[in-house]
Amino acid sequence: MTRMRLTLILYPFGAGAMAVNLFFASLIGSWLGWPVLTPVQSVLGGLVLGIPATWAFAGHIRRLMQKADG
Repeated sequence: MTRMRLTLILYPFGAGAMAVNLFFASLIGSWLGWPVLTPVQSVLGGLVLGIPATWAFAGHIRRLMQKADG
């Protein structure tokens, strides 16, 4: 399985994880006086940040698959 195919398969999970992380990071940032992101802003940010995060994770999974194949 190619890295691009793995990225496309894993992208919904990566984008969702990035949206949740972005939202919780904005909650922590509120302690510093920064604004809290709305859920819509977090989802849109997760859609953008999910691309490089999923690409990196797919590369990691691909290397593990190659190692397992021997």
